[in-house]
Amino acid sequence: MTNLTRRSFIKLSSGVAAVSLTSSFGVPAIAGEAKQKVVVVGGGYGGAVVAKYIRMADPKVQVTLVEKNADYYSCPLSNWVVAGFRDMALQKWNYEGLKKHGVEVVIDEVTAIDPAGKSVATAGGKKLAYDALVVAPGVDFKDFPGYDAEAQKKIVHAWKAGPDTVTLAKQIAAMQDGDTFILVAPADPYRCPPGPYERASLVAHYLKKNKPKSKLLILDAKPKFSKQGLFQEGWTQLYGFGSDNSIIKWVSGAEGGKVVRVDAKEMAVYTDNNGFEEKHVGACINFIPPNTAGKIAIAAGLTNESGWCPVHLNTFESKQHKGIFVVGDSSASGGMPKSGYAANSQAKVVAAAIVARLNGKEPGEPSYVNTCYSMLSPDYGISVAAVWKYDPATPDKVKEISSGVSPSKAPDFIRKQEALYNESWYQSIMADTFS
Repeated sequence: MTNLTRRSFIKLSSGVAAVSLTSSFGVPAIAGEAKQKVVVVGGGYGGAVVAKYIRMADPKVQVTLVEKNADYYSCPLSNWVVAGFRDMALQKWNYEGLKKHGVEVVIDEVTAIDPAGKSVATAGGKKLAYDALVVAPGVDFKDFPGYDAEAQKKIVHAWKAGPDTVTLAKQIAAMQDGDTFILVAPADPYRCPPGPYERASLVAHYLKKNKPKSKLLILDAKPKFSKQGLFQEGWTQLYGFGSDNSIIKWVSGAEGGKVVRVDAKEMAVYTDNNGFEEKHVGACINFIPPNTAGKIAIAAGLTNESGWCPVHLNTFESKQHKGIFVVGDSSASGGMPKSGYAANSQAKVVAAAIVARLNGKEPGEPSYVNTCYSMLSPDYGISVAAVWKYDPATPDKVKEISSGVSPSKAPDFIRKQEALYNESWYQSIMADTFS
């Protein structure tokens, strides 16, 4: 990284955790009082961490996590599954670790939230009362012309890790040498900004090895994307980007890359090219729809006209409903990306804020961290990292206090080193989330 080294990032992020949590963690509950109840909706990088860290901070708080799936499949590293060099079983995690911390895990789906009555209802008929509620449903997807339920059986997005991840991997494997793979990247904001380009890179790696006559077309609603310079530098080195023989072609929205409708019967997507529709046909199409907050957040009135949940950035308490905290991808997070590590960082701040409030104290002013690795091949990694601080003077945007990216034109051993760091990062964050 430049400006922010790996060593200094670890030191900064460790300090951030201390600043964020020491103001609240370790505060004892009042002896003899009734147990206060926190309900957490969603068991991903945000929700699971909130539940665990509240229990670690104050074991007298009763924490119930409601998650509709018994197992969690992680999105980070799922692109490796898509490209055929990682087994989906390695993406699978469960909630046994949270139970050891005293979290009550309910496998059910929350269907309604009553902010006035301070309760949630589930599909299984449960009604759970709360003193504080955390909503962490991740993202959902906006309706898009032609991309209905029937079309999604043939053209998957695989932007939530699970069965569709495996389906997409099988579709790529079934391509004939010489076929075209089309990846449609959404407009901002969306989950994991570099994710579509990592996926394109790893699919290109697969095609280069197994179907060398095939091509990969990225149609992008945006004029630019996360880590673009580093990605394109790597594509040039690995896949001939910019040459007549390039495996990858990227078309921005400004150049006619904005997709306006999908046709699953024709296996085609149509773009707007200066007011005219242009047809693109692929043997395999990976269409990532425009993202929005999770359905339960929308149904509960936690979103505004942006489709995301406005929050107070010092606590991530909803601006729409007091006593409800929105963490992770569904929140409007003031300049932080929608990433697993950002959700983890936010979750620890939310846990500290809730424990403080339940014990009659005010939360401190937090800081947040994020780091994101992307793979361009199994031995080629790049990364970006940042540290932000909440500033009351700019309450709607966090202040970046340090950041860094992988160096340009780095030698091969640096790229291999970052690839190893990626796996190490993954194991660490998953242990923090589910152990």
